[in-house]
Amino acid sequence: MLALDLGSGSLRSIVYDRLGREVAGTEGRAPTEWRYTPDGGVEADADALVAGACAAVDQTLAAAGPIAPEIRAAGISTFWHSVLGVDASGRPVTPLYSWADGRSRGAVGLLRERLDEEPVRRRTGCVFHTSYLPARLLWLRTSRPDVFGTARTWMGIGEYLTLHLFGRAACSISMASGTGMLDLRRCEWDGEVLGALGLSPERLSPLVDLDAPFSGLRADYAERWPALAKIPWLPAAGDGALANIGTGCVARARAALSLGTSGAIRAMWSGEVPDVPRALWVYRADRRRVLTGGAVTNGGALYRWLLDTLALGDPAGLDAALRERAPDAHGLAVLPFLSGERSPFWPAASRGAVFGLTASTRPIDLLQAGLESVAYRLALVWDALRTVVPEIREIVASGGAFSHLPAWLQIFADVFGRDMIRSAEDEGSSRGAALLALESLGAVRIEEMPVPRGPEVRADASRHAVYERARARHVRLERALEPLQAGEGTQT
Repeated sequence: MLALDLGSGSLRSIVYDRLGREVAGTEGRAPTEWRYTPDGGVEADADALVAGACAAVDQTLAAAGPIAPEIRAAGISTFWHSVLGVDASGRPVTPLYSWADGRSRGAVGLLRERLDEEPVRRRTGCVFHTSYLPARLLWLRTSRPDVFGTARTWMGIGEYLTLHLFGRAACSISMASGTGMLDLRRCEWDGEVLGALGLSPERLSPLVDLDAPFSGLRADYAERWPALAKIPWLPAAGDGALANIGTGCVARARAALSLGTSGAIRAMWSGEVPDVPRALWVYRADRRRVLTGGAVTNGGALYRWLLDTLALGDPAGLDAALRERAPDAHGLAVLPFLSGERSPFWPAASRGAVFGLTASTRPIDLLQAGLESVAYRLALVWDALRTVVPEIREIVASGGAFSHLPAWLQIFADVFGRDMIRSAEDEGSSRGAALLALESLGAVRIEEMPVPRGPEVRADASRHAVYERARARHVRLERALEPLQAGEGTQT
């Protein structure tokens, strides 16, 4: 199987075998380049991302060599909540807007004036927030009506990729479920939401499930990749759902904790769409599998920012230093909102903050406090998740952030007060895309695939008690700063 993973941090292509194991040496990689604007915009050139993804596939096929003709299917993973507009000829008329783009803050209030948010949330699984498409599209319609009118179709990056490769676009149920515009139970575009945006379903890609693959690459790509020309390519699916699949978290007993550029904790099962508290969202992996949980915007991105801004040096040395420190050893409270925030309180606009600085505060204190604050945010989500899925017995952690800084996982275990299993699979979304491709061929049942388990990280009860007090201080800071944030349009 070929797995193509369009991630927020990088674009990766990997070959997996029929047992879901990565074929060593076949990874291709290209960077994901984002532009950050002073007013909170986060956008990319969609053509550049497609070119980077294709370059990654080139690398993979070159590395695969004689086994390339044995590839039988391809799966695509991509980040949720992105959107761009294309004209009638399929050319972009806007940049690709990221889920982290915060410029639609004002449109969140407009949505609440036009729609009753609670019944919409129950149907779509999504609150009104800048990370979802209704606010972003309403912002574009009101602030850039010429561009909004020029766009013939609004689509995500996965759809734009298949438009390039096959000459047509289709949106999977999985990707549509992360837009805030899909009726999750009917698996149809939500008419009330589209009406409030002045859109018809014809201005969105047609909906398909993962059992409707693409095939027959366009001539230029077929010539470029003859081994892939006639195989089935599954429609792009959401990276969060695929991370659950790739790490074996596909039943109620096991939750996935992912920490990459952002962070999330999620549970998946086959069954009905649940009613969940506002702290959580609900998406789909496909028509059969439901996913619920919460995501924070600032995960590994915060670590990278701290590393660069504070000139902290070698990550290996930092890992050892963090392991020697007592919990909450700095007296600081941090709001890690470099690019806004999502779960559990869904502020429409938020800014980061550090409270408690003294003349004795050192860079390592800021690093520890920042890492702990990310764990506090996801612990708040965990509190909500276990009220919906009390059957969870294991938490499986994966993601590049834990690879770069293993001590961070110990912080998570101590903050949660729960033992955690380190997944042996860091590329969970890529492996999930490969497993879905295998399942589409009838070769496996995902629920029966082995779980790639790594070492267990034990929680320390005494450290957890300290973190409980620190987490309460963190929430008090957030509440205290609400009046200042409210000037930016924050809603909680």
